[in-house]
Amino acid sequence: MWHHTFYLINKRPLSFILKTIHLKHIYCLSGLGADEKVFSKLDFKDNSVTFLQWLIPEKNESIEDYAKRLSTQITSPNPILIGLSFGGIMCIEIAKLIAVEKIIVLSSIKTRSELPLWMKAAGRLYLNRIFPMRSFKLIEPLEDYNLGVETVEEVKMVHLYRRTIDRRYTEWAINSILHWNNRNTPSNLIHIHGDRDRIFSIKKVKPHHVIKNGGHFMVMNKATEINIILKTIVDS
Repeated sequence: MWHHTFYLINKRPLSFILKTIHLKHIYCLSGLGADEKVFSKLDFKDNSVTFLQWLIPEKNESIEDYAKRLSTQITSPNPILIGLSFGGIMCIEIAKLIAVEKIIVLSSIKTRSELPLWMKAAGRLYLNRIFPMRSFKLIEPLEDYNLGVETVEEVKMVHLYRRTIDRRYTEWAINSILHWNNRNTPSNLIHIHGDRDRIFSIKKVKPHHVIKNGGHFMVMNKATEINIILKTIVDS
């Protein structure tokens, strides 16, 4: 009788139930204007994964208030947050509002000191309000190069994002990045970065894990290397 009890509780094997108990609740936030498809090559194993959805910002909304609205999509206690690029910045802001187990940022920055000098200058001079920061077809090849896209699939993906992104969101997000003023790195944050990132140069950031030959879009084309690191972080 006991072996039946051990292997079957509510018609589910006990091993399955114990495994479920130890599953992590992971919430992912993509980069500026992107969606959950950028995480399609990451392996989250059997963990519970929710993709946070970007919101249209309210007029003159602060990054702190925006983070508060985003955080309402998180329903699990003490989750793991994974943020890509601008999503990493927002995950840090969300973690100021709720308790989280870990924050994992990919191709992102942790504090204002890691922001490129040209972005700091653009922010101080409010160049984003003087010149349009949206994408133009003429410079798309240069943008693709800076992002580090490598395949036809990746080119199609980023071009679709550019065509469908909401202008209000774009302007708000760019302004939020240029004027982000975070000074402290959370103790439970893990930073994974590529050594060929042309948006946030490796020369300015201090990641915990470096992906060799990884560009800003390494979440797609260096997923194998990232998955090995993610498994260690999530399981620890």
